[in-house]
Amino acid sequence: MVDLTLVARDAGRIERVAADLKVRSPQSHIRVVEAEFLEPVAIQDTVDEIISQGAVDVVLIAHGSLPEQAGCQNDLRACRDALEVNGVSPVLYAEAFAKHMAQADHGIIALIGSVAGDRGRKSNYIYGSAKGLVTRYAQGLQHRFSGTAVKVVLIKPGPTDTPMTSHLKEQGANLASVEDVAQKIVDAVDRCQAEAYVPGKWFLIMMIIRHLPRFIFNKLNI
Repeated sequence: MVDLTLVARDAGRIERVAADLKVRSPQSHIRVVEAEFLEPVAIQDTVDEIISQGAVDVVLIAHGSLPEQAGCQNDLRACRDALEVNGVSPVLYAEAFAKHMAQADHGIIALIGSVAGDRGRKSNYIYGSAKGLVTRYAQGLQHRFSGTAVKVVLIKPGPTDTPMTSHLKEQGANLASVEDVAQKIVDAVDRCQAEAYVPGKWFLIMMIIRHLPRFIFNKLNI
């Protein structure tokens, strides 16, 4: 049995998720909160209200969108929106929870980053920049909480078969299954793993990409 709070912008969609979870785990208590994801005061109020219901053991911050790189290059409003929803918003939510967990000296904050944040690439450098922000933030938060009972887990998925990547699937991309990625996220949180590439093959792939000399990297069409 778990006490689970789902936070989302789309009330209708999250209610459907909640209904499915209640069928899977009828003994659990599942609550839905419709919230603002960009306004700092609203984010803090949402987190404060959740905390007021009782101590939080685990927070999973897993929202975002996958923008078209060309669209971001040609529309600064789209560029800003992509940076905010994929980078700034997750950081603000994490920081709001971090304040409470620091006071309680208890809890796990798990953040969904991305392999895209490991090195800027022409195919998705706006999205990658936002996820690079999440990576640096998580590293700093881990440093802040080192030696305490508060743990920070950074999860870096590769391309995964979700609605966000449906256009990639149509183009024939090899995507990881949601079930496999979800299980690996659960395992990483259970172990309080500082950084988890999911699937694990992306650790090696991104290590190679990160260390390619620039003169070689710049010849790649990735």
